[in-house]
Amino acid sequence: MRRLAVLLALVPVLLLTAPTAPGPARFADNPIVYFVITDRFFNGDPSNDNAYGRTREAKPEDDVGTFHGGDLKGLTAKLKEGWFRELGVNAIWITAPYEQIHGWVIGGNKAFKHYAYHGYYALDYTVLDKSMGTPADLRELVDTAHAQGIRILFDVVMNHPGYLDLQTARELNLRVLWPGSEKATLANYHSFIDYNNFAFTDWWGRDWVRAGLPSYLDGGRDELTKQLAFLPDFRTESTAHVKLPKFLREKPGTRARDLRDTTVRGYLVAWLTEWVREYGIDGFRADTVKHVEPAAWAELKVAATQALADWKKANPDKKIDDEPFWMVGEDWGKGPQRDPLHDSGFDALINFDFQNAALRDAHPEKLYARYASLLGGRPGYNALSYLSSHDTELFDRKRLADGAAWLMLAPGAVQIYYGDETRRLPGPAPTSDPQQATRSDMNWGNVDTSLLVHWRKLGQFRRAHVAVARGAHQKLADKPYTFSRIDAVSGDRVVVAMDATGAEHIVVGDVFPDGSTVRDAYSGNTAVVSNGRVAINAQHWVLLEAVR
Repeated sequence: MRRLAVLLALVPVLLLTAPTAPGPARFADNPIVYFVITDRFFNGDPSNDNAYGRTREAKPEDDVGTFHGGDLKGLTAKLKEGWFRELGVNAIWITAPYEQIHGWVIGGNKAFKHYAYHGYYALDYTVLDKSMGTPADLRELVDTAHAQGIRILFDVVMNHPGYLDLQTARELNLRVLWPGSEKATLANYHSFIDYNNFAFTDWWGRDWVRAGLPSYLDGGRDELTKQLAFLPDFRTESTAHVKLPKFLREKPGTRARDLRDTTVRGYLVAWLTEWVREYGIDGFRADTVKHVEPAAWAELKVAATQALADWKKANPDKKIDDEPFWMVGEDWGKGPQRDPLHDSGFDALINFDFQNAALRDAHPEKLYARYASLLGGRPGYNALSYLSSHDTELFDRKRLADGAAWLMLAPGAVQIYYGDETRRLPGPAPTSDPQQATRSDMNWGNVDTSLLVHWRKLGQFRRAHVAVARGAHQKLADKPYTFSRIDAVSGDRVVVAMDATGAEHIVVGDVFPDGSTVRDAYSGNTAVVSNGRVAINAQHWVLLEAVR
């Protein structure tokens, strides 16, 4: 670790200098989001590693679904080191930190013990999971990020809570288990659950979820009412007023309380937005949005926007700015085009098109031209493109330098997946759940420092230039491939060349006038424009900006 710190300290000074071009735009115009599975990033507090009695497995292939120790303090530590700031990041999307089911369920085809390290198996939306840390830890994380101009986004789920696992059922005294459940294995797990027992009504209950259990409604056949992966499906469309489920009312430590004349949707909105009002959470990444009616997302956005405004009014010295709450949704398979969901509270949707194109296409021009035509200017919506994902695959680790450039120079919004900047390798891949391989531990002991420097240059250039995200795109030359982006609103403008090595005369056309001085943000060199070109000693990528 000490050697790594020394290497990172050798990053060129040019990365730490202020941009010479116009300052950063509004966040919504140029989101640069770092997505991190908190549990797999950095362990800042080993004392919470075995919260709720969670344990790890000895063999790596058996350990893919356990909690590995990363926490909120770990994120804060890396914020203080400047990790995210130096990448040009202006938002960190963290996995849901609220309390998850305590034990494990069967992972894959009886392949591994699957804990809720990813935050998608909620138990109690009102308190932090002890593996993530304490309220003080969360407050410090948000305050530290805000001081650097970086937003914190929560991953949230309104479609489903978590499964009922054996350990949680025992701890909550839900009498639906056969004796001996504490000795369950992957092979006999379900034999310890009495699925015909009407005591399941003491869990979430019929009024709250569809679950196909005694006295519950069965899951439906359509996208809004089906049980996704057999998870209990929240009845967010119901207009009935409900009381807290029995287990939650009696659960030690919960902050959940009965709310007057409130629906299931109303409780979820209240619980999720309380994190915004209490801590200043800046946005949500909403999971499985097509499985929840659009009106529910719209209601969440309105309530969260008000909650953030309330927090900013109460904490004027801690806010970044007065921008509104920001929300991005995961609607599986969507591309960069506008969607009706954008009218239901979403500022952006995750773009599943980019990764496939980057893996398939030999050249980015067609992609860039298309995205700029959709996302250039201020069309009132955005698409969040990614190179790697926890739900698809990791981008080819041998092509990460090119992939980084494709992503960080793409129109629209961008998402960096933790470890793409360090060449984190995939973990063990269970045949029945290969996505687990994308969620390996951050490779702090084996960082590819040259790749990291590359990502930092690209990220800081992008953050300094809204034209990259929102500018009109024009190809200027084929060899080296050169293009310009000009943002009509701010006047910001850049010229980028790819695959340029050694002494090059880069075409800038009329983007920068003859006689003006430009700077290559990649090499740090400056040049004077002459006859619509600049002479640059290129380092493969050229990132030209005006010197003021």
